[in-house]
Amino acid sequence: MASGDRIRVEVGDRELDLSNLDKVLYPASGFTKGEVIDYYTRVAPVLLPHLRDRALTRIRYPNGVDQQFFFEKNAPASTPDWVRTERLPAPGSTKNREKIDYVVADDLPTLVWLANLAALELHTPQWRIGTHPDLMVVDLDPGRPAGLRECCGVALLLRERLAADGLVSQPKTSGKKGMQLCCPISAGQSAEVVSDYARRIAEELERTAPKSITSKMARNLRPGKVFIDWSQNNAAKTTVAPYSLRAEPQPFVSTPLTWTEVEAAADGDARAVRPFTAAEVLDRVDRYGDLMADLVTPGPALPT
Repeated sequence: MASGDRIRVEVGDRELDLSNLDKVLYPASGFTKGEVIDYYTRVAPVLLPHLRDRALTRIRYPNGVDQQFFFEKNAPASTPDWVRTERLPAPGSTKNREKIDYVVADDLPTLVWLANLAALELHTPQWRIGTHPDLMVVDLDPGRPAGLRECCGVALLLRERLAADGLVSQPKTSGKKGMQLCCPISAGQSAEVVSDYARRIAEELERTAPKSITSKMARNLRPGKVFIDWSQNNAAKTTVAPYSLRAEPQPFVSTPLTWTEVEAAADGDARAVRPFTAAEVLDRVDRYGDLMADLVTPGPALPT
């Protein structure tokens, strides 16, 4: 049932009003809001397990990626009553709120509702509601002229070092210029313990390869190096979810990778690891399934 530029659809057992489906949100490629909704609907089977039970921060681009955007943590006033919300402490709130009513995207109707709000980017903390962190995330941020090739080289070093402590790491692109490694861990340690461990590993690798790696946040130290950002494990931080769109000129996606691809990129194959578009990611899901499926299973405790 359509009315003007609105259309009512059934998603699961919910009815949703979708609007402005022809609005272009990625002007450089002509990618529309309808295509955003279609992408999130099709990728939902592999995306939703990574969102489930996590407080969701959205970055909304109501007029497209080249226009004004805003971060949204609190559930908007128009949130349907069937959308799950959780009132949780809000460390680092810019509005000094002690608690926020977060949206939790546990199902497809919620995901479609968010996509209709032009919530292009979906970011989650490293912990599930009511628990300590069950993920450790290390962000690899290249300072020009370093790029994804250099990130892949550092990722391989990190994989080996983390494996020595019994940790299994999964790589993904950020959807922008860098990448991340994600490790499932036991949910029995605080964010401070996880962050301290990630920092120790980053500093250790910096000492091993000081010309190509930095563990320090100062931007003037980053040119030509890969910054290992251990601070992603702070309780107030979030990381872009696997399979989330990014606000780039093209509809690039934070894309899970195989280690074979990372090795090839480190050896100079520029096509092995690069920004992947929404259409390419859907093809990859058909081929590989969810390369990060193991992240939803708890891993080992970190060494202290």
